[in-house]
Amino acid sequence: MEASPQLTKEVQRRRTFAIISHPDAGKTTLTEKLLLYGGAIHLAGAVRAKANTRNTTSDWMEIEKQRGISISTSVLQFEYGGYQINLLDTPGHKDFSEDTYRTLTAADAAVMLIDAAKGVEPQTRKLFEVCRMRGIPIFTFMNKLDRPSRDPLDLIDELEKVLGIRSCPMSWPIGAGDRFRGVYDRQSKELLAFQTEGEANVKGRLQPKKVTGVDDPSFLPILAGPRQDMDEANELLSKLKDDLELIEVAGDPFDLDAVLAGKLSPVFFGSAMNNFGIQRFLERFIELAPTPSGREAQTTTAQSVAKKVEPTDSKFSGFIFKIQANMDPSHRDRVAFMRVVSGHFERGMTVKHARLKAPFKLNKPLQFFAQERVIIDEAWPGDIVGLLDTTGDLRIGDTLCASGDFEFNGVPRFSPEHFAMVLIKDPMKRKQLQKGLDQLSEEGVVQIYRQRSMGDKDPILGAVGALQFEVLQHRLMAEYNVDVKIEKMPFVHARWVVGEGLDPDFFERREDSRCLEDRDQQPVLLFKSDWALRWAEENNKKLTFLTTAPPVRR
Repeated sequence: MEASPQLTKEVQRRRTFAIISHPDAGKTTLTEKLLLYGGAIHLAGAVRAKANTRNTTSDWMEIEKQRGISISTSVLQFEYGGYQINLLDTPGHKDFSEDTYRTLTAADAAVMLIDAAKGVEPQTRKLFEVCRMRGIPIFTFMNKLDRPSRDPLDLIDELEKVLGIRSCPMSWPIGAGDRFRGVYDRQSKELLAFQTEGEANVKGRLQPKKVTGVDDPSFLPILAGPRQDMDEANELLSKLKDDLELIEVAGDPFDLDAVLAGKLSPVFFGSAMNNFGIQRFLERFIELAPTPSGREAQTTTAQSVAKKVEPTDSKFSGFIFKIQANMDPSHRDRVAFMRVVSGHFERGMTVKHARLKAPFKLNKPLQFFAQERVIIDEAWPGDIVGLLDTTGDLRIGDTLCASGDFEFNGVPRFSPEHFAMVLIKDPMKRKQLQKGLDQLSEEGVVQIYRQRSMGDKDPILGAVGALQFEVLQHRLMAEYNVDVKIEKMPFVHARWVVGEGLDPDFFERREDSRCLEDRDQQPVLLFKSDWALRWAEENNKKLTFLTTAPPVRR
């Protein structure tokens, strides 16, 4: 069925993206400044909040406020220039990267934030690889130019050598640190210049001014800075011209098709803390970023067939990419985050729950601004909708659709690298512990593995990062009033196993491995060393050892 004019219009005006970075690159600060321009907030918060400062809007969880880090992805939605922006602020800390991996399945593009003094860092590389696996466009923002930074040519070269992606600078910085004078916009041929408001401005907050063309008579005085050092101004101008000439000749030309294919990254420079270059970046991003894309799916008929669901398909569909329990501690609620893939979502509609093969009514759909929420009446492809799930029927990866027999390709569960058992201090609270573990595992805080023939007794927990156990312990106490001790286990690898001839007892008899079951009763092997894993792979050729959970088709 042909898409309605309204559906087409709503798809065209939406942009859904995630921000990824290494910790402390300024990601949450960038998020705050984007929200300022969207009119969603009026005062940006401090990431490491002190007693007399605001907490950042996107860091709402109590443990996030205490430690000054993002632990859980925040969904932030606002309008700018007639566009609906769905912004996903992801955790930067490596221990919470699985939450970021899942969130990227709901994004159509990613903004990669890089500290200009440090360049490409380890966590940036990991998250970039996930983006590349999905083939989503990546926009790069080089941050903190107001501090001493590396040469921009070195940063561009590292981007291409370390990450293996070509880049096209959309702007170019002039100086860095106390010599930072602004950026030159290569497309509009404008200088967005930093100038102090006077030497009495001890905080050094800088305001942008527009100057057209590098040969504009007012260009040099601005580059001269507050000291009006003309020698420094001429040096900065000379380097700018040399750099621009070099990237014009040797750099990659801008190619929108290559950008949308994830093969070319537009690069912008600025300072999120000083709010410089952010508005220009936001405007260019909206102009270049893709509209909501379709999603791959498989039919659930007798013979599974691949299909692609496009956003302009008239019938509603969506998938769950995140579960968050107890966002409102006073009500002990459970919210499932759904990415709308196609059609028109309406409040109160009844849809098909593909995994349960049952009707499911979508009451009280929510739109989010971090912890704040409002009930909405409708949503369109690209939007993120929160669904109150009091029955616990929704889990990460579930497909909801108006009609049809299909499921979207699942949201991946990654192999944990840390393992532990939970020891409860008060045996009378075992039911609360079980409830807490079930809900928090559905969120993806940890993965739960059952020991064979033991049911729910003494489960083994797996986590991508060790700090996830600390979050689990904190939240069990704060949200379920259960005090526990986490006892680490010596395993370092988990592998899902598919194929013929798996003998669980064989692995149980060995000292260096154990055979468990995941939540879907799929076999999972734990190994104590790299050597034990290699031995198992070499001596079980009929088995395939997977680092992500295989899809479950019912």
